[in-house]
Amino acid sequence: MSEESYHYAVIARALQEIDGAGPGLTLDGLAGRMGMSAAHFQRVFSAWVGVSPKRYQQYLTLDHAKALLAKRFTVLDTALATGLSGPSRLHDLFLTWEAMSPGDYAKGGEGLTIYWGWFDSPFGPAIVMGTERGICGMGFAADMGEAAVLEDLVGRWPHGTFVEDPMMLRPWVLSALGGEAAPLYLIGAPFQIKVWEALLRIPSGQVSTYSELAGAVGHPKAVRAVGTAVGRNPISLLIPCHRALRKSGGLGGYHWGLPVKRAILAWEAARKDVAA
Repeated sequence: MSEESYHYAVIARALQEIDGAGPGLTLDGLAGRMGMSAAHFQRVFSAWVGVSPKRYQQYLTLDHAKALLAKRFTVLDTALATGLSGPSRLHDLFLTWEAMSPGDYAKGGEGLTIYWGWFDSPFGPAIVMGTERGICGMGFAADMGEAAVLEDLVGRWPHGTFVEDPMMLRPWVLSALGGEAAPLYLIGAPFQIKVWEALLRIPSGQVSTYSELAGAVGHPKAVRAVGTAVGRNPISLLIPCHRALRKSGGLGGYHWGLPVKRAILAWEAARKDVAA
C-alpha cells in the first residue's frame, strides 16, 4: 500500500471514529484507536485534513452547519458571476460535462456501457461509475455498505451494461479527488440536470438552501421537487448536493448518510479556513 493510500485509510477511519464518538473523544483516545502515538497521528491528520483533530470535531457539529449557513450562504447567481476559481481540495472549479438527451435517459441506460470500480476516498470506500465520456456516478459506502451502494447506482440505469473496470476510471477519479478537472456525463431528467447545474455553482466551503436552489432554476415554489432532484444526484461530491441545507441550518437529508454529509462539509470548511 502506498503512503497516500495508507493515509487515506487512516483518515477515513478517523473521520468515522470522530463522527461516531462525538466531542468527548480525546486526541489520545482517537490516536489509540488508530494504533498510533498521539503526536504521529496529529501530524498525519493535520497534514491531510488541514486542521487539528479537535478543530475538525468542532466542524462536524450541527451548530457549525448553522453558522456556515449564516456566514457563508451564497446566492447562486453571484457565485456564477464571480467564477469558481478559488482554492479547493475537491471541487471549486468548473468540470467538463455533457448531459444525456431526454430521449436516451428515458431508455434507462439501454445501449450504454457503464464502467465501475471501488476507490479510496477521505470519506470511506467510494464507488465510481462512468461511460467513455465521463464520470456518471459516485456513491459512498461508509454508512450504507458496499452492496447497497452498488445496487442503488446500478438500479438507476436498469438497462445499461455494467463492466467492472476501475483502471479505466482511475485517471478521472484521481483528478477529481485531487481538485482538478474531470469529465462528467450527467444521466438524468431535464429538471434534475437543471438542479445539478445549480449545485455546481456553489463554491467549496459555502452552502445554499433548497429554496434558493428552487429560485435559481426558475421554479421558486418547487422546493420539494428540488429536494428530490438533489437527493437523486448520482455523482456525489463532484456535483455537491452536500452543500444544500434547510433554511433553519439543519443538514436536511443525504442519500449516502448524514455522517458522510457532515464529514464532507467539515472537510471543505476546514480547507477553506486554512486557505483563507
